[in-house]
Amino acid sequence: MAKSPDSSNSTTSAADAPKRGLFSRKPKEAKAKKPSQLKQIGEVFKMTRRNDPIVVWLMLLAFLGVIAVSLVVGLLLNNWVTGLIIGIPLGLLAAVFILSRRAERAAFAQIENQPGASGAALGTLRRGWITEDQPVAVNPRTQDAVFRAIGRPGVVLVSEGPSHRVKPLVDAERKKLARILPNVTIHVIESGRGEGQVPISQIAKTMNKYKNELTKVEVGAVSKRISSLGNRLPIPKGIDPY
Repeated sequence: MAKSPDSSNSTTSAADAPKRGLFSRKPKEAKAKKPSQLKQIGEVFKMTRRNDPIVVWLMLLAFLGVIAVSLVVGLLLNNWVTGLIIGIPLGLLAAVFILSRRAERAAFAQIENQPGASGAALGTLRRGWITEDQPVAVNPRTQDAVFRAIGRPGVVLVSEGPSHRVKPLVDAERKKLARILPNVTIHVIESGRGEGQVPISQIAKTMNKYKNELTKVEVGAVSKRISSLGNRLPIPKGIDPY
């Protein structure tokens, strides 16, 4: 009986397919390439310039200022070439430092006054702090929220919303923590631009100024005791977009 064209084609394609040995490994899938560091710097520069146009002049001033100082030192040592060679990389480093500081400000400016901004600010803390992405207390109607961080200074509650409106949430959370952690200091930070409030760009800096009272082991014990409560709140949509 004559073979159909379809069956002959499938047989040919199967024969042409490369065979894999019994102990051979599967071919690795191509991994998505990460953007280069220069590309990342370029994207950060575009974002920063869009929100802070003066950053270009500040970077240029830092770059030229460092080179000028290096040239003066080189001329005093009768070796301006070496001064220039040293000044160029130092000038680039100074410009990148200016960019990083202004980029952080621009990023905070973009998310300020939006739900979840205080939680994003806690994400910039250095090692030694235990934070949570979601708020520990929230008002679904007004979207006022309270975020929490645990570190060697103790427990820090960061409120988000007008003082008079978010105060009941903060007081309830502080009383709950005081019952299970009677010997641990509980700090409260009100985020915002009003009187007595802290801008989100200064929250991490303010927290790092607190005096250490706990050891690293005690920080872990405090975190476990709080986690044992297991009272996760249902978070409404849009409370933490960042």
